[in-house]
Amino acid sequence: MRTLLAVLALLAAPAAAAPPVPTEGDYTVANFAFRSGETLPALRLHFATLGTPHRDARGEIDNTVLLLHGTGGTGKQFLQPQFASELFGPGQPLDTARFYIVMPDGIGHGASSKPSDGLHARFPHYNYDDMVAAHHALLVEGLKVTWLRLLLGTSMGCMHGFVWGETYPGFARAQMPMACLPVAIAGRNRTWRKLAMDAIRADPAWAGGDYAAQPVAGLRTAIALGMIAGSVPLRQQVEAPTRELADAAVTARMTADLARVDANDQLYALDASRDYDPSGSLEKITVPVAWLNSADDFINPPGLRIAERTVGRMPNATFRLIPETPEGRGHSTHTWARFWKADLIALLRRSER
Repeated sequence: MRTLLAVLALLAAPAAAAPPVPTEGDYTVANFAFRSGETLPALRLHFATLGTPHRDARGEIDNTVLLLHGTGGTGKQFLQPQFASELFGPGQPLDTARFYIVMPDGIGHGASSKPSDGLHARFPHYNYDDMVAAHHALLVEGLKVTWLRLLLGTSMGCMHGFVWGETYPGFARAQMPMACLPVAIAGRNRTWRKLAMDAIRADPAWAGGDYAAQPVAGLRTAIALGMIAGSVPLRQQVEAPTRELADAAVTARMTADLARVDANDQLYALDASRDYDPSGSLEKITVPVAWLNSADDFINPPGLRIAERTVGRMPNATFRLIPETPEGRGHSTHTWARFWKADLIALLRRSER
């Protein structure tokens, strides 16, 4: 009976709005120098945009919003209805009739240059500083954007936001970091990442990164650790209240991820956080900031109280912890705009000039 009611509810629900169709492009940075000392003759940066650039009286583009994705994601993740349908439509906070939305793929992700393109383990060992510098070049040199109305970053993109704020102070007029902490990756957060990387490297099929077929055993362990890191206890208990449903969910997720994930890409993406630590220069971030984390986030557990101890070092920053509920999405709450849309509206008002 419950299954029948669920089906009838789905049939009665209004059809989801079609996702917005972006304009896509690539920008190539010649002879990009990485912090590791390695170089790449041509670094390809893929991006998607919505809306149209608007120029002010000085000829500067004045309506750019930069959206930065998380580890393993792409810029087009922001086209999912739980994000786009809440923000991009007429009269909504990031109405594409008003704003020029830029959604790039980070180095090592999506259609930007990455190990699986052919260099495998010979691909330069990028870090977050490299990823931020590359996106700065994309904006300034490629798209001719000299400042941002808003920088919104989720998970890895949240960490990039803190790096942006310190490396290019004031480039963004407002920042919205979600689902991260502005300290070195350590403790449990480093532990699951290292275990995932070690599992890939320990699989004999990895072959030092020059595998002919994916090292499935190592990749399975890495994906499994990622499942735990992104787990949502209350919601999962509601959605999978039996052993059979929980097992089926694991099988479906593992099957889907094994079909799309490359081991070297995964390894590099996790390793890129190795020297992230913006904690020494937070005072450089003086623009309005609305920082949000989630109480059910395994990766950034609120019990550490790091956010509460550091937010005051940014003179115009606020911090809010989204409560844990059965409707929560854990670490991925950042992708579901209904949980924080009001915070975005308030930030845009607070940062108007």
